[in-house]
Amino acid sequence: MLKDVLNAGSFSFEPAAHTEVRGQLNRSRRVTLLSGNIIGNARSDVSGVSARVWKNGVCGFSSMAEYDEEAAKQVLKAASENAVFMDSRVNYPRQTLPALSRAALPLERDISDPAQKAYIEYAKALDAYVAAHCPKLISRRIVATEDSMEKVLVTSDGMSAHTILPRSYCYVIMTAETPSGAPVELFKAFGGEGTFDVNFTDPTQYASQIDALYERLMQKSEGVYAEAGKKTVILDGFMTGMLSHEAVGHTVEADLVLGGSVAGHMLGKPVASELVTLTDFAHTAFGQRCPLPVFVDDEGTPAKDVPLIENGILTGYMNNRETAERFHMAPGGNARAWLFSDEPLIRMRNTAVHPGKDKLEDMIASVDDGYYLIDSSNGQADTTGEFMFGVTMGYEIKKGKLGKALLDTTISGVAFDMLKTVDMVSDTVVWASSGFCGKKQPMPVGMGGPALRCQVMIGGR
Repeated sequence: MLKDVLNAGSFSFEPAAHTEVRGQLNRSRRVTLLSGNIIGNARSDVSGVSARVWKNGVCGFSSMAEYDEEAAKQVLKAASENAVFMDSRVNYPRQTLPALSRAALPLERDISDPAQKAYIEYAKALDAYVAAHCPKLISRRIVATEDSMEKVLVTSDGMSAHTILPRSYCYVIMTAETPSGAPVELFKAFGGEGTFDVNFTDPTQYASQIDALYERLMQKSEGVYAEAGKKTVILDGFMTGMLSHEAVGHTVEADLVLGGSVAGHMLGKPVASELVTLTDFAHTAFGQRCPLPVFVDDEGTPAKDVPLIENGILTGYMNNRETAERFHMAPGGNARAWLFSDEPLIRMRNTAVHPGKDKLEDMIASVDDGYYLIDSSNGQADTTGEFMFGVTMGYEIKKGKLGKALLDTTISGVAFDMLKTVDMVSDTVVWASSGFCGKKQPMPVGMGGPALRCQVMIGGR
């Protein structure tokens, strides 16, 4: 755990400048098994301190791969000098940052640091279960991993915070063959917020979910190709979460709006069906703790929920303090940095579509000829809202009943056009939080949503 040398430090902040000093430790643990053999065993810690000074509407930044009070004073001095230098060179119009009230956020909890042996032993036990209960695989892979970001932050506004965000997962990746010998693959991530020793106590705890994954893979190995074209589909909650993050969320990040995002001229206008409400949640959603809760961002802004779409209307953007002032919005705590040496960027936290009132079984029963799409391996989108997602698991729907499993396919379209076709929304939200968002810096994020019935272009063979 980081010693809090910043809040005990004697820093002299310039009255006319907004200043942030941040100490940070990123921890990573990872073990990979391929068919029972260890092929990866990595453990790393990266720590340091940084400072950012806003002066006369421009910013100076500095960082150092040391973490003590003297290093903090050095980066603060360098950041101030960099701000003065930028002030002498920048000619564009300046703006101030919105003032924030003083606040303190003490450490919520300390976290343990299991030895690498714990990851190896659990991965081997999980692999042994897969080997014994999934006989038709041609390959199996287990990845046991944990990462965490610990941050100590002080600002000239009077924010004092010490936070830790740990998450740990086991990925089970299975490969089988179709009757023609072509490989088919499925994977699932187990785990969530918390350290490895908290989330993984018993190697049999995910046995039923591993059995279900294997059953789906066997169905997929006998699967069929989707019929290409615009189809009625039901996107399961994970697919809705991918759409929320990749195809919608990035278009409403204020820095990308300033860069020409399609959302720049849509504020206050319909962008989806009236059934669709989308929020970037800070730490609590639908009465429960979010998958990756954020209580304060790296500018010292207390985190709060940011409504993005309400009943189909685009209502807001995700901001840092600078863009919030520019768009006359309140900052919600979306400025986040991956490493101590990174400046905070506008990032999502836990972005999700709100649940509706429909039952999934009723949604499936309502489709005469379409598809139920469950999982995706990847997705890409741009600031026009155009997207293409790979679909790794899905089923035909024929006369209101699930049919054959699908082989890998894709869906594509323009997010805001597709969301306007949503006519049913399920009452259950599915969350995912095992990946990273790759906007210039990696960043752990949560994404989720209910099942949606909509129209979308699906790829064929």
